Amino acid sequence: MADLFSRSWSALLAAVAALRDEDFARPSGCAGWLVRDLVCHLVIDAQDVLITLATPAEGEPTRDAITYWEVAQSPPTGDDPLDALTVRLAAAYQEPWLLKFHLDDLGSAAGRAAALADPGSRVGTRDQVLTAGDYLSAYVLEWTLHHLDLTAHLPHVAGPPADGLARTRRMLEEIAAEPYPASFSDADALLVGTGRRAPTAAERAELGTRKVPLILG
Repeated sequence: MADLFSRSWSALLAAVAALRDEDFARPSGCAGWLVRDLVCHLVIDAQDVLITLATPAEGEPTRDAITYWEVAQSPPTGDDPLDALTVRLAAAYQEPWLLKFHLDDLGSAAGRAAALADPGSRVGTRDQVLTAGDYLSAYVLEWTLHHLDLTAHLPHVAGPPADGLARTRRMLEEIAAEPYPASFSDADALLVGTGRRAPTAAERAELGTRKVPLILG
């Protein structure tokens, strides 16, 4: 799974590197966040990966790649202190190239750390214990969903890799404990399934009694 982590992360870093300066002021697929806010969040994500992979843990794993994710009852309101800090930090960069540079610097280090990690080793994060392999697998979902967020209003920017989309769909279906309609593309299943867009009337009919959206945290 480290290979898919690396491909998904590398594709996301490349997409950010290809952004034009004016793209940073466009809305992202994360409600209330501009693209610059999302990119700043990715900087924090890269820090989290580095911290977690450098935080060995003892004892049996308490979570795996699927149970790492918790389903919230309501979408974020923007009142969370970390969300508010992310927006302020993003604005403080002022120049898009500084934000790109910081993400490339930390992101490259996170990618190297992931490639060097022993998948069977145990790491601690959020007061939980996971194998490094499961932790990196969980982050395939994070990278893929945020890649979709990045390109939501930027059709000229390349989207996430197909294998990352397919794996993330399977993970979301495991979290939901039911599959999405086979007629849904992987991207549409993820967008509708996580509430990033509302289903069309036809999609709603196909969804039937399935619970959407799932708000992951």
